Amino acid sequence: MSDYYGDIEAAEEYPRYLQRHVHGLRSLDVSAKSNIRQQPGQKLQRLTRGRIVEADLITITIQRLEQLFGQTDDPSFLIKTGLVANKAENHFADFKADILRSFKEWSGSRKRHVPPPILSVLRQAYTENGENGIDAQLKFALQGHVANSTFTKSDILNQVRLADLRYPYEWYPATRAIQRKIHLHVGPTNSGKTYHALKRLESASSGIYAGPLRLLAHEVYSRLNALGKPCNLITGDERIMVEGDEVSMSSCTVEMVPVNRNVEVAVVDEIQMIGNDHRGWAWTQAVLGLKAQELHLCGEERAVPLIKELAAAMGDHLEIHHYERLSPLRPMSTSLNGDLRKLRKGDCLVVFSRMQIHAYRKDIEKITGKRVAVVYGSLPPEIRAQQAKLFNEPNNDYDFLVASDAIGMGLNLSIKRIIFESTSRHNGEQLKTLEVPDIKQIAGRAGRYRTATDAAKDVIVEGNVDSDSQNPMAVTVPAAPGTNLGLVTTLERMDLPIVQRAMQSEAGPITTAGIFPPDSIILKFSKYFPSETPFSYILLRLHEIARIHTRFHLCNLRAYIGTADLIQEVKDLTIADRISLCAAPVDTKDPGAHKIILALARCVATQRGGNLLDIHELRLEILDQPVTTDREYLKQLESLHKSVVLYLWLSYRFTGVFPSQAMAFHVKGLTEEKIDRVLTEISLNRNFKDHLKKLKEQAMLKALQTQVGLAEHGTQPSVSTAIEELEIERGLASFGVADIEQDVGHGVPPK
Repeated sequence: MSDYYGDIEAAEEYPRYLQRHVHGLRSLDVSAKSNIRQQPGQKLQRLTRGRIVEADLITITIQRLEQLFGQTDDPSFLIKTGLVANKAENHFADFKADILRSFKEWSGSRKRHVPPPILSVLRQAYTENGENGIDAQLKFALQGHVANSTFTKSDILNQVRLADLRYPYEWYPATRAIQRKIHLHVGPTNSGKTYHALKRLESASSGIYAGPLRLLAHEVYSRLNALGKPCNLITGDERIMVEGDEVSMSSCTVEMVPVNRNVEVAVVDEIQMIGNDHRGWAWTQAVLGLKAQELHLCGEERAVPLIKELAAAMGDHLEIHHYERLSPLRPMSTSLNGDLRKLRKGDCLVVFSRMQIHAYRKDIEKITGKRVAVVYGSLPPEIRAQQAKLFNEPNNDYDFLVASDAIGMGLNLSIKRIIFESTSRHNGEQLKTLEVPDIKQIAGRAGRYRTATDAAKDVIVEGNVDSDSQNPMAVTVPAAPGTNLGLVTTLERMDLPIVQRAMQSEAGPITTAGIFPPDSIILKFSKYFPSETPFSYILLRLHEIARIHTRFHLCNLRAYIGTADLIQEVKDLTIADRISLCAAPVDTKDPGAHKIILALARCVATQRGGNLLDIHELRLEILDQPVTTDREYLKQLESLHKSVVLYLWLSYRFTGVFPSQAMAFHVKGLTEEKIDRVLTEISLNRNFKDHLKKLKEQAMLKALQTQVGLAEHGTQPSVSTAIEELEIERGLASFGVADIEQDVGHGVPPK
């Protein structure tokens, strides 16, 4: 590998490093470190805090320092900050003196119009999160002060070298030794781009499919096996390995791609997600690392410039295939005005909450007298395929479909009209308005050129597949452009302009690819820190000093850091153990999950006690209780489901520690069955829906006033705030609001 550093360059970097890290303070993503939940709709409050004068900011900082000092006798605080009990007071006194000295030097300086780096960073933290932001920033700075006290100049130079992440191509030397042919298939939904890539995969002697969802990985797995091509399924919490020596195909979620395996063809779906702030690293890993003679990338046109740059940098041959939509698509001029009686056969209502999916199913069946199919990501594959088949079949009474955004990626459904129940969705933290590409991708599912029934005939001829196959992906057969017009509208009038604008807009090109430091770099980097240094600080420090090429960006650390802090108190975990545990699918906002990950981490540390029935933090007794629609009961079921998925995820990484895999799958199935039984009984009353609609309308007007500077006060809620507060009040935010359509544990890299 080429040496991009050199002693001269590292020596030049050293003084810049010191300048950027005065007293360990920096421009930190405070919300990542502290897990602070930033409330939406507080833009004016942030502006007000941003106007604070330096003298007041210094006063607040000194007050927070005093409160911080009061925690130095708390054992949990010492663990999280890496302080040793008998040295804590001395370290803190030195740390406080450094900051006060900096304040004093600045106040006596002639250049008071230029604030020191310390104040700039604290101002940013205070602007974003008030006093909580300052607290998080000071804790991070204290960790830096403690760690820096042990560093020599040589240590810092070596850290800088390890943190040079400008050339991720070099992380895959075996792949760089071959020249690949990259086929980039780009176009809108329903253009046949994925179909052509999968047809090439079917004809290959060996291959890999990598998709963004478990749903898609499962469908391609079923499709290839049905065509007589033995294929394994590999996702974060499930592995199905086909017996026999002739297995040469794998269908994976993109994070689980085996980059060191030689194959003839690899297909990577939804390549535009390479720019995602949380999961983009997985697409970058696939593009840079897959050892395929032919690499087929499928996605949106906006990915073309970046893929061109990456292909040129790797020395691979690139061929671009452009596709046009096979059927017309247009937005309607009117919404349904909240009237479900206006639904027509072939309509799909898109809803972003599992609970509301089932509630709308009940309402529609009651109002129209017709049956309704449902599709969402966490449905078991067999049930999901059955529901898709029922909706696609023209000669039954399943006239409507209620679905999550899972339909936006790959499922072939004979939808005539897409209807957005809302143009905002919960992202795990807050409600946010859908982005233009998301709206267009979901809307594009309307007007599919071939129905499943028609296309099944072609599959029978081509692949000798049983005509009763329930695989909706196996029947996607594009043909010549037709006149099957697709329509897009909204349930409520206030959401329609957002959809109409999105359909007329073009999203800008993707400019950077996400990356995440490989395990090998994290392991080497961590060796420079004292053993008591919090792992979260090591990760933040690596991100802090990392050098990144302008073609790349570092993916968000929030989930990783949250888990790192939760398990910091567990002794005898190696750095490799912590890396794997931090990559696990842990809901750090769920108090119950805190106990589960701690229990599982202790099993890893001691290498025993990992039988499912021996983990008392798993509340298995909930399965013996009768099914009710009580909010707390459903919340406990969903918490158990997440915990069992976490157990399964870890069972593939720590096989000897967690042996109860078969039992865990059984418990997972029982839990899903009970959750579905609860959800089918839930309905939203009319008064609640009307109240929610009014709140959304009022909040939208106030948000618009705030944006144009017409609001008289700085406390008016945004649309997101009003809806979120209402959903929390009614208990919706605690179960099923966010149907996160991705493989578990994939906001951060798996082992």
